[in-house]
Amino acid sequence: SEGWSVVEMAEPDSGRIMHYDRTSLHRVEPFIGKIASSYDAVHDAFKAKLSKTFPKKFTEWVESMPKGINLETDELVGSLLKDPVKASLRFEVVGEEIDWFDLKVVVNVDGEDLSEDEIRDLVEARGDFVRTKGGSWVRVAFDLGEGQREAVERLGIDPYDISGDSHRMHALQLNDPAVKEVFDVKAWDKICKRAEEVKLRVSPAVPSNLKAELRPYQVEGFHFLSYLATNSFGGILADDMGLGKTVQSLCWILWLRGRAEGKPLPSLVVCPKSVLDVWSGEVKKFSPDIRVQVLRTKDELDMDTLREDVDLLVLNYAQLRVGEEKLTKQEWLAVILDEGQQIKNPDSMAAKASRKLQSENRIVLTGTPIENRLMDVWSLMAFAMPGVLGDKKYFRKRFDRRKDATAQSRLSARLRPFLLRRTKGQVAMDLPPRIEEQVYCSMDETQAEIYQNEMKKAQETILGMGSEKELRKNSLMVLQTLMRLRQICCHPALLDSANIGAESAKLNALFYLLDQLREEGHKVLVFSQFVKMLDIIKDRLEDENRPYSYLTGQTQDRGKVIEEFQTTEDPSVFLLSLKAGGSGLNLTSASYVILYDPWWNPAVENQAIDRTHRIGQKNRVIAYRLLMRNTIEEKVRVLQEQKQQMLDDVLGEEAFSRSLEMKDIKYLFSPDQDLEEEGQAVDIIETEQWIDEK
Repeated sequence: SEGWSVVEMAEPDSGRIMHYDRTSLHRVEPFIGKIASSYDAVHDAFKAKLSKTFPKKFTEWVESMPKGINLETDELVGSLLKDPVKASLRFEVVGEEIDWFDLKVVVNVDGEDLSEDEIRDLVEARGDFVRTKGGSWVRVAFDLGEGQREAVERLGIDPYDISGDSHRMHALQLNDPAVKEVFDVKAWDKICKRAEEVKLRVSPAVPSNLKAELRPYQVEGFHFLSYLATNSFGGILADDMGLGKTVQSLCWILWLRGRAEGKPLPSLVVCPKSVLDVWSGEVKKFSPDIRVQVLRTKDELDMDTLREDVDLLVLNYAQLRVGEEKLTKQEWLAVILDEGQQIKNPDSMAAKASRKLQSENRIVLTGTPIENRLMDVWSLMAFAMPGVLGDKKYFRKRFDRRKDATAQSRLSARLRPFLLRRTKGQVAMDLPPRIEEQVYCSMDETQAEIYQNEMKKAQETILGMGSEKELRKNSLMVLQTLMRLRQICCHPALLDSANIGAESAKLNALFYLLDQLREEGHKVLVFSQFVKMLDIIKDRLEDENRPYSYLTGQTQDRGKVIEEFQTTEDPSVFLLSLKAGGSGLNLTSASYVILYDPWWNPAVENQAIDRTHRIGQKNRVIAYRLLMRNTIEEKVRVLQEQKQQMLDDVLGEEAFSRSLEMKDIKYLFSPDQDLEEEGQAVDIIETEQWIDEK
């Protein structure tokens, strides 16, 4: 063999000797050097460092040894070359607290349990070897049957995670007949006894003061939230966007208030700034008995007034950070984090503040519980139900490692009792073919100032008209004035390009929706009648490096643009002008539509929605209308409802303006107020209006 030259070989017992050709010994050193780290001239020997990785390196070195070489070892080193012994796993309960159990993995080798030190050595060796107290090694091969391996995985534990650390788990996470075989009888009896005390089937009646008829899956969602509250759990409602997480939550709050002893505590909703008005509108429509206060940027947080006059406080995440000291001193009936992925970074100020809020009833609403990494959901559950996924260090070690193919399935097993997620496809049988929602926005100060200045000019000119005849004579001017106000609602830059740097509440709301839809993997159509507005949206999409398609009356190769959007599998946005894309197209690969600005005639809007809602569409279609609250947009929407029969026969803005009477003009240009407070007969908050297929 290479490095060795045997000249003569004999057994010492027979009186013969083994004589080696020493001229070849210089070739031995490179081979020995693969395992030895130094040469000891005093003892005339090579030395190897006894590190944690030595057992693995040594066995690999032996396996690479050339044929014809006999290796003699002492008993300690030789133990590395013995066949592996079989080991099994089981769990012991080493601590318990109310409904929580601390589980410890016990490793049994040849009928004997390894000590904590031996388990630690096995883990630290980064291999399969355990060093015994006598200094020798034992090679361990885990003998897990298919049933035992499945049982451990259903607990959300890596079968080979034997660090010796305990795993804290709730009785409900353990109460699964499939995991029984990894516990001894005594421990299993304890778990079952505790789990029996948990009320799994909580099916209260929908509160009679909820002004909505819930779909079957929404009733199920309400029951899930009720089950959490009954057992003092927190959790996550992770339905797809558009399935009504808000109305399910309001139903739950009404139920909580109804079962409270004495005067109920106020509840708290924390949401993105762009969703504040959505919550306000939904409360007024579905649960008008709840006194809601939306905290605006300029508002002072008055906790005394809150306790006396407010049932539900709605604020944004920035306000949570600013008002942390006051908010965390108040005991809340319920705390809801809407779009809870806002606290996905557990070290963010918002996440830290949310964990300090005091309430027995905590839920997170999100369509995307995991956006980038599994640590996202740890942060959500650290708010909703602290401890259920261990501390941050524990979670990172066991779930947030790269290239761990089993991590997500194990995490799902841990979360099963505390997370409910339904996609649009899963509840398709409960959905009508088409759903339309209004999304209301409120202007920030700069945009509101520009709008009010333009409105004052209009009021001075138009409200001075004294007769229907004068109104008819100046109908074009009225139309132009309405157009300018509507442009400001979209973006102040549509009125004057110098305002391109101004904030647009509606643009921010649009990108809030697009963010959610992209995370859920949906395609979406965005319609606007203003090409300049589409260009502003396009520029922002490009700045954020998002895929999009673009179609206006100036687009040359329409077929190619449409084909690219239809065939791409990635979630993307299709920007379309209302006139160019409102008819003659079949865009069934998208199941979400956003109407950025309202059209005079709802029939034209319906044509736009029909681009997706037509033959060939396999999914339900959800359409969002973006409207600015307390502006001309909202008032035009009211008039549309009142004149619906007439509008069915008209085609556009000129016909709409001709239909206006003096009382309509006074209504449109009167000082803007909350239309509900004015007592309008038309219910303008139509969120989750179910439209049956014609």
